[in-house]
Amino acid sequence: MARWKGNTRNRLEQAALELFEEQGYDRTTVAQIAQRANLTERSFYRWFADKREVLFGGSQELETEFVTAIDAVPPGTPALPTLLAAFATAPRVFRPREFLLRRATVIAANPPLRERELIKLVTISETLTSALKDRGIDPQTARLATDLGLSVLRLATERWMTEKHRDSNSFPGALSTAAADLLAVATGGSPA
Repeated sequence: MARWKGNTRNRLEQAALELFEEQGYDRTTVAQIAQRANLTERSFYRWFADKREVLFGGSQELETEFVTAIDAVPPGTPALPTLLAAFATAPRVFRPREFLLRRATVIAANPPLRERELIKLVTISETLTSALKDRGIDPQTARLATDLGLSVLRLATERWMTEKHRDSNSFPGALSTAAADLLAVATGGSPA
């Protein structure tokens, strides 16, 4: 099979998304993904354990980015601001917005993938809680801050992916707005 020059991982992700959208996740095989990407199945398995991981392969990078960013926050910073500072680094490892939007659509249409998404979020939550505890934050505060922080991150990411006027600097703004909305709701108000 002829090989293309370029990013193998990206080619496999794009081929998989195209096929998932065209014929559904369940009806798509690894062989079809590899063929669409003009690669072999062996090449596919060098990058991904299975076809599901095409959609979830960046999770470890995101966790690593967040933990590194948490470690860089000055000591004594409260838990939630520490997390928000870490979350502001997410675009460094995010896939392109169009990929994320298409990925979200595929996941929403498939209950086992939604379950996998929830498992991924639990893993990230545990990692973040542990990183906060390592900074000396008590376990209950670390857990609550993580839960709140992930709610802010989810809302900010959804806004960032779908807003009409986007630029590379818009994610921190979306994060700040989502945090302000959380505070408004927590104090009995409504989001702006």
